[in-house]
Amino acid sequence: MVSIEKELIMDFKSEHQKLLLNLIFTSNWLKHMEAERLRPSGLSPQQYNILRILRGADGRKMSMHDVLKRMLDRAPNATRLTDKLIAKGLVLRERCEDDRRVVHLLISAKGRELVNSLDQSAERTVELVAQKLTIAEAKAMNRQLDKLRS
Repeated sequence: MVSIEKELIMDFKSEHQKLLLNLIFTSNWLKHMEAERLRPSGLSPQQYNILRILRGADGRKMSMHDVLKRMLDRAPNATRLTDKLIAKGLVLRERCEDDRRVVHLLISAKGRELVNSLDQSAERTVELVAQKLTIAEAKAMNRQLDKLRS
């Protein structure tokens, strides 16, 4: 195990500073790993997240607002990302008949097939974490991260 001090080649002013920088560094490490995993599919992590959210809707249409509420990275460019998914034939878009300002989204069969094909590599990433942390450690870390965000 390599410490964050060695990774960043620095000393920290406090444990809280160390924690903050460790969280940012680790988050970026995970994002890079996810981007590399998704690169062959032509999807960004945000696009993959949108597809997973729509797959989880089990065939129900979702508004862009509802998708945004569930995103891991609530990027302001979610509409543009969705437009790219529509252009690739992975997502279907329908205007709401009651309110033309509302757009409903639905994963296409092609989108569902692509997300399903990525499930195995996503599980390998989870297994990588499971090899390094026990269930008790993961629970404790989850509690602490929830506490930090509260």
